[in-house]
Formats: sequence, C-alpha cells, structure tokens
Amino acid sequence: MELRVFTEPQQGATYDDLIRVAQEAERLGFGAFFRSDHYLAMGGDGLPGPSDAWITLAGIARETSTIRLGTMMTSATFRLPGPLAISVANVDQMSGGRVELGLGAGWFEAEHQKYAIPFPSTGERFDRFEEQLAVITGLWATEGGFTFEGEHYTVTDSPGLPKPTQTQGHRGGPPVLIGGTGKKRTPELAARYADEFNLPFVDEATTETQIARVREACEAQDRDPATMTWSNALVLCVGADEAELDRRAAAIGREKADLRENGLAGTPEEVLDKIGRYADLGAQRLYLQMLDLADLDHLALVARDVMPHV
Repeated sequence: MELRVFTEPQQGATYDDLIRVAQEAERLGFGAFFRSDHYLAMGGDGLPGPSDAWITLAGIARETSTIRLGTMMTSATFRLPGPLAISVANVDQMSGGRVELGLGAGWFEAEHQKYAIPFPSTGERFDRFEEQLAVITGLWATEGGFTFEGEHYTVTDSPGLPKPTQTQGHRGGPPVLIGGTGKKRTPELAARYADEFNLPFVDEATTETQIARVREACEAQDRDPATMTWSNALVLCVGADEAELDRRAAAIGREKADLRENGLAGTPEEVLDKIGRYADLGAQRLYLQMLDLADLDHLALVARDVMPHV
C-alpha cells in the first residue's frame, strides 16, 4: 500500500506552509504530495486566503526532486481544457515528470459565486467534464492536427503543444485520476480515461461497491481492470497514545470517535488494521488528508510506525 499526503489549503495555508509539508513528505518517503483545488474555505475564515493549485504545484515542483505531485481534484469548471492541458504539461516538465492530474466535474457552488465562476447544472458540468477529458488527453497524445468538436468545446487542427514529460498515462501524458461515487457516468468515464480511480472519504462497503462498478465499466469497454490503480482518501489522525490522539483531534475540530469510525485514526496498530481492510477490498494507495499543516510530527509518526508495515 502506497501512502500519499493530501492537503486542503483553502482551509488556511500559505505557499510556505505547503512547501514545508511537501518537502517533509518527500524526506520521509511518502509517495506523493497532493492538494485540493478550491477557492473558498468550508468552515472557518480560510486566512490568508486561497492559493491556485497549479501555480503552487509549479513552485513545489522546483523545490522538490522525487515526490510526485497532483490535484484532488481540479474542477472542470475552473479552467478551459486547452489552457489546463498546457499548465499541467508545463508543471510536468518543471518537475521532471512527476505530475498527476486529478480532474472532476466540480461541486462547491459557493466558491463559484464568490469568484465569478459559472456554475451550470449537474448534467452540464458532467458533459463539460467529459469533453475536457477528451480534449486534454487528446492534446497530450496527438502528434499534431488534433481536432475535436463537442457541444461545449471545439478544437481545430491543434499542434497539441507543449508536450508533458510523461507519456505513460492510459491515453498518453501524465496519469489522470477520476473519483467519486456516481453509479453510471463516473465509472464509465473512469474506465475510458483514468489511470487511477479514487474514493474520497467513504466506508468499506461503499468502496467495495464502487470498485465493482468501475471494474464492470472497464470490462464493458474491453479494458483490463488490472490496468487501473485503486485508491481511497481518508482523514488522518494518528497518535502514539490516547493523549496525543486527543490533542490531534482537537486541533482539527473533530470528534475522536467519529475519526476512528470514518477516517484513518487511532493508534498506529489500529490504523494498520484499517489499512489492511481497505487493501483487502482492492485499494493500492491511500491519500492521508492532513488538516493540521503545522503538525509535521504527525507525518513523522506515520512514516516511522505505519509506513514500514504496509
């Protein structure tokens, strides 16, 4: 099981906060540093204010050397597909080929209202999401002359430049992540475009059910499900003892019992048991949602007492 670090900087973080976490995660041997792509805090004041996901990842790309970098998830409502393909390719070049693109349809209406971003209906957002996947992967893979005609986006005879460093994605280019619990369109799009399918903050039963749906969608498209990487994201709260666990739960404003039930929380032994149960369901990666970015000792504890045993 690969362990990755996942941050939510819209809740309140500077670039300097993010780079400290990314560099420490790299030093400790975590597989990747991911960040959310949001422009508004979900509770709290969010000070000092949001940062742009791809601008900060570009900076982090130049201040790290081995750790993989990505978004969970970039919203298809935020950027046009062509410029997004260029941005991701640029950051992939800047990192020496360490970038992964998590892309979703977008869901948080309030941030769109606060920052003048159109927020269409659910159906239209998924239509745009699907077309963005086609355009972005098409631009990366083309040898020139890429053309696409959709309802929302049209591309005519594009050179598809610049090229990312990576080409090993399912359709060429950097790996693409898709996630969620939708019953039909989400599995179909994942089977068609994704290198990795992620389940954010769901229990074991939901994980088992949704993995089965995506496997079926892969088979329906004559794709071997073994070519998909399977992952979960869970809130992290680990303590060497109950007192440390209490302190960390209080720091993120969560109840310890709820974290144990719905997150990846408890002593290292408890956490290892839960990781094993998700592995038995097919998960190959876990994104550890780190909500207190100042608590680097938290990562050190996981690296010392959890990571060597998974």
